[in-house]
Amino acid sequence: MTNARDVMHTGADCVGEHDTLDAAARRMRDLDVGALPICGDDDKLHGIITDRDIVVKCLAAGGDPTKMTAGELAQGKPVTVKADADIKQVLQTMEEHRIRRVPIIDENKRLVGMISEADLARNLPEKEVGRFVEAVVAYSI
Repeated sequence: MTNARDVMHTGADCVGEHDTLDAAARRMRDLDVGALPICGDDDKLHGIITDRDIVVKCLAAGGDPTKMTAGELAQGKPVTVKADADIKQVLQTMEEHRIRRVPIIDENKRLVGMISEADLARNLPEKEVGRFVEAVVAYSI
């Protein structure tokens, strides 16, 4: 059976909690991604920031992306999955929380990768991907 480590995209880059949103947006552009993990000074995961967060929670709210930091948008405890988790657990977690990306952590709670809907599409049978799309992606449209 496949586990999270088999499907994840390794080497996930973090944006620092003190980095400004304009810096986070440039990093997203350069990496061609729509979300980045937010890592703290303690080198642990503090949240996830998406391109939509930057637009809705900063720009549309009249905020200044050159002053607002990624850490200011990190709310609550991030949903994560352990690297050795079975892929069914990964799908269940993503579906339950209706998220399209999930950070993967090791036994020391350090970020080791990310799983996105694209990773699922590349690595899982079409039937499982279709169920995920129906449960998460179609729900948010």
